[in-house]
Amino acid sequence: MMGGYVQLLLPDFSLILAGYLVCRYTLLGRSVWQSVEALVYFFLFPVLLFHSIVKTPIQVSETSALMAAGLLLSSGGIALSQLLPRLPGLRRHLHARDHAGAAQVAFRFNSFIALALAERVAGDAGLQMIAVLIGVCVPLLNVAAVWPMARHSEQHVLRELARNPLIIATVGGLACNLAGLTLPGWATAPVARIGAASIALGLMATGAGLQWGALLEGNRTLSTVLLAIRHLLLPLWAWALAHVFALDSVQRSVLLAFSALPTASSCYVLAVRMGYNGPYVAGLITLSTLLALASLPLALGVLL
Repeated sequence: MMGGYVQLLLPDFSLILAGYLVCRYTLLGRSVWQSVEALVYFFLFPVLLFHSIVKTPIQVSETSALMAAGLLLSSGGIALSQLLPRLPGLRRHLHARDHAGAAQVAFRFNSFIALALAERVAGDAGLQMIAVLIGVCVPLLNVAAVWPMARHSEQHVLRELARNPLIIATVGGLACNLAGLTLPGWATAPVARIGAASIALGLMATGAGLQWGALLEGNRTLSTVLLAIRHLLLPLWAWALAHVFALDSVQRSVLLAFSALPTASSCYVLAVRMGYNGPYVAGLITLSTLLALASLPLALGVLL
């Protein structure tokens, strides 16, 4: 069973590896992929996110338990990451600014891999369920990511939130879905092609951004606890929530996959844009991507 889930993940991780190799060993170096990251983050992925949410009406009565479980799962990750500086045994080992910039790694997730994996795990039903989770959780997670950085840097929090493309896309998609609005027929095919491009380019951009050097120089205690939350505690918390809410097989599979995903590649973009230690966050993303090769089979093959 575990081997089967590893094989299920290989196509997506092959694209990540391809991005890494292309960036390191061809003329398409880091400067090219920075532009690709911007294209995906500010345009391609918001379009995919919006379309994934609006294309199928959300039945609130049928998905309310999954929404509640997703919000509690996300809230648990946020709470654990924000409590770290207050724990007596960790307080003296954590630098406040490093924590503010890197805490997001513990609770955010790679949406490119989420959408690709959900469809492989549970087909169209899985894709809709992950879109529901993305729709309800991304605004909360992005607020939790931006807030401590903006507060610590004395930036305007509401302005940073209002111009975040993922928040705009998810809030807009949810509003349109609940209002019964859909895309016109002529727009469906182009938008679907944009979505397909965003997943492939997003996965390759994740690989192109993998970095080790800054991680080795960073705070190892902070790195360890943040990644333990992301890849061990959250899957265990998701397993408990799936039982508490008595989720069906599709929703349980999607929630467990959601809990064990690697952290968001956009953590790096956000940290850099807000003046924090981008290379260190990129190193955490690198290690998180590799750890997901263990945490996803654990969640889907053992906890499921």
